[in-house]
Amino acid sequence: MNELKLSIENINPAVLWGPNNDHFEIIKKQYPKLKIVARGSEVKVLGDEHELSVFNEKFGFLLQHVEKYDNLNITDIERILGSKVTHTPAADGPVDKSTTGEVIVFGPNGIMVKARTNNQRRMVDSIVKNDVLFAIGPAGTGKTYTAVALAVRALKNKEIKRIILTRPAVEAGENLGFLPGDLKEKIDPYLRPLYDALDDMIPPEKLKTYLENRTIEIAPLAFMRGRTLDNCFVILDEAQNATDMQLKMFLTRMGPTAKFIVTGDVTQIDLPKKQQSGLHTALRILTDIKGIDIIYLSGEDVVRHKLVKRILEAYGDIQ
Repeated sequence: MNELKLSIENINPAVLWGPNNDHFEIIKKQYPKLKIVARGSEVKVLGDEHELSVFNEKFGFLLQHVEKYDNLNITDIERILGSKVTHTPAADGPVDKSTTGEVIVFGPNGIMVKARTNNQRRMVDSIVKNDVLFAIGPAGTGKTYTAVALAVRALKNKEIKRIILTRPAVEAGENLGFLPGDLKEKIDPYLRPLYDALDDMIPPEKLKTYLENRTIEIAPLAFMRGRTLDNCFVILDEAQNATDMQLKMFLTRMGPTAKFIVTGDVTQIDLPKKQQSGLHTALRILTDIKGIDIIYLSGEDVVRHKLVKRILEAYGDIQ
C-alpha cells in the first residue's frame, strides 16, 4: 500500500473541511478505496498508486479553489472531484470566475467583488494591457476599491509576489501632529480605507499573515523614496495630495515587472493653497505615453448611497 502526504498549511481548514467536517466526509465517499486521514495542516492518504495519483491531482484543484475563492460548497466538491482526470487540468479544474460575470475576486465566505460600472470594467481591461493606470474620479466611484481588488486578484493568481498600497499623509482639515500615539498610530487613520477594502477581499487570518510578512505593505508615500518596487502591484491612493516631486518619485520607483495604479480626485485637494497638486501635472504630461492609461470616472460610476451622486452634483455648482 502506497502513502501520499499533502500539506494544507496555506488553506483555511474550516472552509476546506466544512461545518462539522461535512466536506471531509463527502471527499472520503468520493474515494472509497483510499484511506484519508487529516491531522492539522497535513493530509495523509493510503491506497493504490493509480488511485493516489488521481486523488492527488483532483485534491490539488480543490485546494486551488479554496485558496482563490476562500469558499467551498458541495456542488464545487462534486464538480472538482466527481470524475477521474481524462482531460487537461484546465478542463477539469475550477472555473476561473474572475473572468466571467464581471467578478474580479472572491472574498471571505464567497463575497463577490465585481466591476459594477462601465468605467470600473474599463479599469479591469486596462490593467491587463498597461503597466500604469490612472483612475481619476470623485468620491464613491469605486476607483480605489476596484484597484485593490485587481491587486488582490494578481496576488491570488501568483502574477506578482507583493502588494504595496500607499497614500500621502496629508491632513484633511486636521493636524496630524495632534493625533495621539507613535508614528504608525498617527498614520494608520489615513490608510484606513485601504485596510477596509482588504478586509472585504482576504480572510482575517490570512490578511494578518500577509501584513506581518509584508506580502502586503501599507505605508505613507514618503516611505517609497529610494526603493525599487518590482514583481509587485502598487497602488497610490489620494494622489491629488501628492506634489509634483512626490508623484515623480513614486512613478520612478517602478521595477521591470510591476503594475502601478494611481487613483485620485482632483476636486478634493488637501495640500496647502500655494502648493500645486502633482496629479494635475502628471495627467497633462503623461497622456500620450504608451503603456500608461488614464480613465476618468464620473457621477455615473458612484456606487455608494444614491444620495452621494446628488451631493456631488450639488457641490459641483459651487466649485
